[in-house]
Amino acid sequence: MKKFFVLFCIPKTTMDEWMAAVDEPTRKKQSEDMMRSWQTWTKKNEKSILDYGLPVGKTKRITSKGATDARNDINWYLVIEAESSESAVKILKEHPHLQIPGAYIDVSDASMMGNDK
Repeated sequence: MKKFFVLFCIPKTTMDEWMAAVDEPTRKKQSEDMMRSWQTWTKKNEKSILDYGLPVGKTKRITSKGATDARNDINWYLVIEAESSESAVKILKEHPHLQIPGAYIDVSDASMMGNDK
């Protein structure tokens, strides 16, 4: 089995538009509904999940010139196990995160250099 690092991403513009267009009570309900869908997906795929990850918040970008506040599209990460990248895609293609307009999932093979034990 191989390990895959999964990033759940939402374009910054999508988040900005949602925050501007949707009132707080509606956003809260939408977020709760999405989390229930995530929990259902997680339960269905729990045998493949090695690290349930965390939501990703505010970002600091560090360069040789110092650190600054930054924004990116990353919303959450997790680590899964699958036979191949095609198998990982099959696990993720029905994830409820993809119901968010413009959302995407990046999945990277993390089994390189002998870390696939």
